Amino acid sequence: MNLEARQMDRAVGAIVGGAIGDALGAQYEFGPAHPDDFIPQFGRGHFGHGVGEWTDDTEMSIPILRQAAGELGAGTSVLEPAGQTAILKEWITWSHSAKDVGNQTRAVLRAIEAQMAHAEGAVLNEIALQASERQHEQAGKSAGNGSLMRTGPIGLIGIALSASSEPARSESASNEPASEKTALAAGQIAQLTHWESDNVDACVLWSLAIEHAILTGEIDVRRGLHFVPEGQRRERWSGYINEAIAPDAHPRDFMNGNGWVVQAFKAALSAVAGAESFEDAVYRAIRGGGDTDTVAAIAGNLAGAKFGLSGIPLSLQLPVHGYPGLDVNALVRLAALAVRGGKPDKQGWPSATSMLNPSWRRTEPVQHPFDAGVWLGSQSSLSHLPESVGAVVSLSRLGTKEIPAGIQSVRVWLVDTAGENNNLDFTLTEAGDVIALLRKQGKQVFVHCAEARSRTSAAAALYAVRHRGASLNEAWSRLNGRAGSGALPHYDPAPFLREAVERIVTSAAR
Repeated sequence: MNLEARQMDRAVGAIVGGAIGDALGAQYEFGPAHPDDFIPQFGRGHFGHGVGEWTDDTEMSIPILRQAAGELGAGTSVLEPAGQTAILKEWITWSHSAKDVGNQTRAVLRAIEAQMAHAEGAVLNEIALQASERQHEQAGKSAGNGSLMRTGPIGLIGIALSASSEPARSESASNEPASEKTALAAGQIAQLTHWESDNVDACVLWSLAIEHAILTGEIDVRRGLHFVPEGQRRERWSGYINEAIAPDAHPRDFMNGNGWVVQAFKAALSAVAGAESFEDAVYRAIRGGGDTDTVAAIAGNLAGAKFGLSGIPLSLQLPVHGYPGLDVNALVRLAALAVRGGKPDKQGWPSATSMLNPSWRRTEPVQHPFDAGVWLGSQSSLSHLPESVGAVVSLSRLGTKEIPAGIQSVRVWLVDTAGENNNLDFTLTEAGDVIALLRKQGKQVFVHCAEARSRTSAAAALYAVRHRGASLNEAWSRLNGRAGSGALPHYDPAPFLREAVERIVTSAAR
């Protein structure tokens, strides 16, 4: 399936959103509930994870994401035994050095290892299912939230498995059938470690909700109910959803026992259903207390799918990192590949080493007229940045090798086409504000888009007004190199960007 720009924004947002919720909630794990004015901060996790480091919730998602992106076996689906076997091998390797592994997950993974030595020729996913079922029978339960916490990538599976020639489903459509492949993948991946049916149902419902949010920008967890067996089982889940989306519902209501997959589901859903933004959703999840990193990871996946990467504050994106040596930029690359079935787009993004087009106009680095510590230029200038530059803010898509080693890379999801941005005013504001944040950290910053023509002009103008005391007319004038001695020789901000900047400045002045 070929996704529209806004849908791709939401697909990568689902993955990044889960990692942020996980990392932000880590230091509050097993702690009390918090009041509505409590603002979570990144800190050291309960199990020793570093500031901004994601935990086992995202760590277990990464192999699923990598497999879907084609890194653990090109051309192999997560619905195939070989695909699941690749994921299981990664989980087993990870579990031996992980700071934290859930009790249910650890027991199953160790049982798989023990059986591997005596099951010559058997497929690993079959061994896993047998071990998962046996562990469930021995313990009498297996409904921990360790399956639901890793569903983010599953929400991309059905989209990726659709025919590549199929056009993107319209955002305005509201009656597409939920993806059978997504439901199948959710149930199968859940039962590799968590056999109980509650896990299957929760993961199916959540994965389908993520898929639907990516495609439409809407939250509708009920769409997956017809994949839950009819009768009492479906009625139970319908009731759980009603509890979670009640007008006054809050994750605090489901704190007790939110290590149980059902309570975690309800807590995460109440966090997203009552939220006005991505930030609001993960804050609500953490304020609920208890298993905060997991509930916030689950909520972050769905909130990211609704609001998109462009709706996630850059201040939340920048610190996030984790196993196996990845950051937010790496997650975006993996997510973009995963939702496309492991294939880059026609321009080669996100796999190409460079996204430069020979026809693009060149703008050499030039100092911002209101701040000599900010440099402006085209993407072609990345190969010869001023030595003083310590961070790059990119407003256009990058190749994998375009940012010089040792320089911080901040990437803003901003499309230079009217109508293709989910959160235009928010994104532009974030672009200007992150320049100020980096400058406050003592770094000189290079800001670029493809040609330093449209997006760079808009972000530079907004930075000048919001953080350097310029009037908007002064900012436009001193950036305009086409009408005098302005900084940018190819200055030509698109009308929709000019209007957005003016709207932001006017709103802030009120």
